[in-house]
Amino acid sequence: MQLSENTAQTPENAASTAEDILFESLDLDGSLMRGIDALGFEKCSPIQAKILPYTLEGHDAIGKAQTGTGKTAAFLITLFNDLLNNPIEGERYLAEPRAVVLAPTRELVMQIGDDARELGKFTGLSTVTLIGGADYAKQLAKVNDRVTDIVVATPGRLIDFIQRGDMFLDRVESLVLDEADRMLDMGFIPQVKRIVRSTPRKEDRQTLLFSATFSPDIMNLARQWTFDPITVEIEPERVATENVEQRVYLLESRDRLNVLKRILAEPDATSVIVFANRRDQVRRVYERLNKQGLECGILSGEVAQVKRTKTLERFKSGRIRVLIATDVAGRGIHVDGVSHVINYDLPEDPEDYVHRIGRTGRAGEKGISISFASEDDAFLLPEIEALLGEPLKCSQVPEELLAD
Repeated sequence: MQLSENTAQTPENAASTAEDILFESLDLDGSLMRGIDALGFEKCSPIQAKILPYTLEGHDAIGKAQTGTGKTAAFLITLFNDLLNNPIEGERYLAEPRAVVLAPTRELVMQIGDDARELGKFTGLSTVTLIGGADYAKQLAKVNDRVTDIVVATPGRLIDFIQRGDMFLDRVESLVLDEADRMLDMGFIPQVKRIVRSTPRKEDRQTLLFSATFSPDIMNLARQWTFDPITVEIEPERVATENVEQRVYLLESRDRLNVLKRILAEPDATSVIVFANRRDQVRRVYERLNKQGLECGILSGEVAQVKRTKTLERFKSGRIRVLIATDVAGRGIHVDGVSHVINYDLPEDPEDYVHRIGRTGRAGEKGISISFASEDDAFLLPEIEALLGEPLKCSQVPEELLAD
């Protein structure tokens, strides 16, 4: 979980100073502060420094922030502190969470859940994750095992629980909508609207909405769901991390698999994520690599969630060193020590390029991204360069990677 990042831009209606704010200065609950201390963090990241003084007082907030700016910890600290400072007196009922976090992908939900358990391990508060594709009965058993404080869920699975009468949101005090732009792109907004309607009215709950973009559609949703919110906007000083060496190889489509195999055979390719745009392409690359004796994992929407979770655990532990993934399935992958990210093809959305290469070069380490640009997708390069604000260095494939 990332709690600090050196990126900031001051919005007009948020805190005027954001540098060197210590967590201990925020008057947080002692058990929550123990969790922060145990993680070894002292100073707030820019988004945390700007948003926490308001959200800790109960204000609604709209945050513009990319992955890696510390927004997850910002909303989790807000939720934990509020729940701890306002305990419910008297009897509580099962399946009535006090806080709900919605995220667009299963992997992101799992990551937020892991972060919540790590941050709140001394608080005594319970966090439950609900995702589609996993065993419903097992998830229901966790919900019914003890009173639930925080639910982190994908929209579809939470709807399942609501429809079956296995969860009730009428006592929700806080609602977080993470990566709202991605939920919009993936067509989840009708489901999200239904979930929001199941919670108390916006004047009677705290709502935090985070998005990488502030499009008119996103701002319209924010107006519907938040009450007198403050707005925080964090832009990275550089869209792409300086810790990532970016390479673009110009090659024919038919050569991509052979070049990929030779890159994976290099001794410095110790932990590699290979991204492709489509499920069928991910499956094809995965099968061909495995057929040739290179054990790797696959993450795509067609893979059962239980298998995806096990695959990610194997990759994190180093038991497999190569992961083949689509952008949607790769969302929320936070693994330190990834040496290479390989774009088997160029993403159609330039922001996905930034998201992909951000899987490496984490935690101060160096990383390498290698993108294949072929006759069918090289036209996407100018849009990626425009987003990066700088040209990408394109070259022919080195001889040693083309040799028979």
